[in-house]
Amino acid sequence: MKSLQKICHDAERYFQKGSRLERWYPIYEAMDSFLFGSSKTTSLAPHVRDSMDLKRIMVTVILALLPCVLMAMWNTGYQANSALLAMGLSEPAGWRGLVMSQIGCDPNNLLSNFSHGALYFLPVYIVTMLVGSIWEAVFNIVRGHEFSEAFLVTSLLFALTLPPSIPLWQVAAGISFGVIFAKEAFGGVGRNFMNPALAARAFIFFAYPAQMSGDMIWTGVDGMTSATALSQFASATPGAAIDSISITWLQSFLGTVPGSMGETSALACLFGAFILLLTGIASWRIMLSMLLGGLICSTLFWLLGSAANPMYAIPPHWHLVLGGFAFGLVFMATDPVSAAHTPMGQWMFGLFIGGLAILIRVANPAYPEGVMLAILLGNVFAPLFDYCVIQANIKRRRLRHG
Repeated sequence: MKSLQKICHDAERYFQKGSRLERWYPIYEAMDSFLFGSSKTTSLAPHVRDSMDLKRIMVTVILALLPCVLMAMWNTGYQANSALLAMGLSEPAGWRGLVMSQIGCDPNNLLSNFSHGALYFLPVYIVTMLVGSIWEAVFNIVRGHEFSEAFLVTSLLFALTLPPSIPLWQVAAGISFGVIFAKEAFGGVGRNFMNPALAARAFIFFAYPAQMSGDMIWTGVDGMTSATALSQFASATPGAAIDSISITWLQSFLGTVPGSMGETSALACLFGAFILLLTGIASWRIMLSMLLGGLICSTLFWLLGSAANPMYAIPPHWHLVLGGFAFGLVFMATDPVSAAHTPMGQWMFGLFIGGLAILIRVANPAYPEGVMLAILLGNVFAPLFDYCVIQANIKRRRLRHG
């Protein structure tokens, strides 16, 4: 390893400013940093000594996402294998059938579920990484910027929010939009005003709604319909919503239900939240305030009730395990770049997102999931929250000091 490190460091002079390969320095720096870490140190005061840098932050977030990744592969395979069993088929169509014919499609088999789910999740993630990395490389080479580990998190978040049946070309289109128009157009890493992964998903949702909504997209098996818990609530009998659905609260909490690949399990998100809060990477204020905002708004709707809208009858504790609420609360709303930064601003930011997500979900049953739009709108208002807090602090200090 030391010999390889010496070779890489000796090669650095060919990529430094003024050398013939200067334009390709971001590619060299990305490889060197990925393999050996950054050797850069500060030369001027102040000297902040801390073991946490951007690379370690991103690695920690990826570790926090691993439970969701594992659940994405297992549950995607479980839903597909269960659908095949219900249809009386022994294997899926196409190239996945060639692979699964060697393993078997048994929903009670752990290896079968993981293997089948990986055949859906991994192609989506690989396309996301390849296409997104190409765009990152293009912009970094043109601007002379270094590669950032932040895209590793963006790509994983984006892949986890997609249904298993999405065409790969739409995955490429979505991540291209997210990287170009939600991040690089504003200057790159640390300058995006909204979450790039959510912006990419929103683009696909509104550009290709047939592949992002409805009951045909959640199992990956052609010809099989499988409604999510939210869509079952939206089409339930008013006044008897809980009795009208075939999914229990525990199933929704564990994540053994149809949905976007990595968003179904609130339990997996709890593991991720524990890691992010323990390491201090995510803001507990945003998590708690979004939780409170969602509970307050859902309780109001539940108490009001409605003779026409079955979504009013969803108890508050159900909302926490439905759709992408838990995933958005833990991983999306806490994005340190696009969220509010002042402590009071973070409380306002979280309350706004939590309440708005439930408002969209309940008051508009034609769109029974409001977390994505709520977080994106929260990103837009985050600077305003911080501005109001800062101005209030300035005014208070002026009054205090006369």
